[in-house]
Amino acid sequence: MAKREEGEPRVNEEITAREVLLIDENGVKVGVTAVEEALRMAEERGLDLVEVAPQAKVPVCRILDYGKYRYQQQKKEKDARKKQKGQTLKEMKMRPKIDEHDYDFKVRAVQNFLKNGHRVKVSVFFRGREMAFLDKGREVLERVIRDCEGLGKHEGEPRMEGRYMRIMITPAGPVKPKEGSNKQPKKDQNNQNTDNPNQGSSSGKTE
Repeated sequence: MAKREEGEPRVNEEITAREVLLIDENGVKVGVTAVEEALRMAEERGLDLVEVAPQAKVPVCRILDYGKYRYQQQKKEKDARKKQKGQTLKEMKMRPKIDEHDYDFKVRAVQNFLKNGHRVKVSVFFRGREMAFLDKGREVLERVIRDCEGLGKHEGEPRMEGRYMRIMITPAGPVKPKEGSNKQPKKDQNNQNTDNPNQGSSSGKTE
């Protein structure tokens, strides 16, 4: 067996508790068991005794294949790091009295960030006397949240950080099924009996 690294659970003879709350290889709770007996049961099954909750009043141990368990844990951590590396944090700054053209441009950028799997921090900056009109900034952020519905989900409520009011939006997941609507083929099928050549042009109008 490979040497236990820092942060990994105690296994077999490394377990120091006299008694453990034992769970067998099928997930069945055996109950409080002397560690010697738990080790014997694990050895009989050709498996390991792994301490999965050392901080409990009676440490919790499971009988399992530690090599397989360790591989699965390392794979999960690797996948999580890979996902985190690909998911960068973007920031979009706005003003409480942002004009429509500027807002449309910036919210489209936020939507594109979310589509590409990035987290987005949307910030509204207040100058001088604008601090007296925080509701305006909250309205802007709530509008962004509405316009990004389906693409992202916000974490918590808008909060103040100095002169900035901020909200964090994280990707909601793939949006391709939403874009490839099943309604369009039905429209085309329903209109097959018509001879109007203009019927198809309106259905091709997309965002």
